Amino acid sequence: MFERFTQDARAVVRGAVEHAERAGAGTVDAEHLLLALLEREGSRASFALASLGVAGGVAGAGRQSVRDAVAEGRRRAGLSRADADALAGLGIDVSEIVARVEEVHGVGAMSGDRGDRGWWSGRRAFGRDAKGVLERSLRTAIAHGDRHIGDEHLLLALTTGGGVAAEALADHGVTHESLTRVLYGGGEGRAKAG
Repeated sequence: MFERFTQDARAVVRGAVEHAERAGAGTVDAEHLLLALLEREGSRASFALASLGVAGGVAGAGRQSVRDAVAEGRRRAGLSRADADALAGLGIDVSEIVARVEEVHGVGAMSGDRGDRGWWSGRRAFGRDAKGVLERSLRTAIAHGDRHIGDEHLLLALTTGGGVAAEALADHGVTHESLTRVLYGGGEGRAKAG
């Protein structure tokens, strides 16, 4: 599958690994893929994000807002707001649990970002959700008749998997439908780049 990745898609995967390493995460997660996508410029994914209002370069307000949403989700141990709401229905207050854990162990203690895991191999493993994004990106490319897997396919795949990354994108108007419309002109025809 990786031989089908464009240079932009490969750069996203490398960037995700770097994000995981900087955070001290034991695995590369979907959120790391999203953070790496937000850093891209001059690619189909960056064009689509800009078209949907998540623009402004690495330091842009829209992109920073998505980064902040991802950070908040990681602070909740990767639980989306929908997950937290479901637990609240069972009488479990996730924000109270996070507050108590952080009171004892420090801010971000539930994020899963720990510097003492994963260092022995020299490589970061991909978590289940990140592997799912990679697999869905292949299916997305095939469904659109594309012979390659670009960063736009990774972005589309992130919107279909649920979780913190999909929720952060959806909160900013970046959904599978809106991306398909921007990238493929309503989803019916195949868009040609340049």
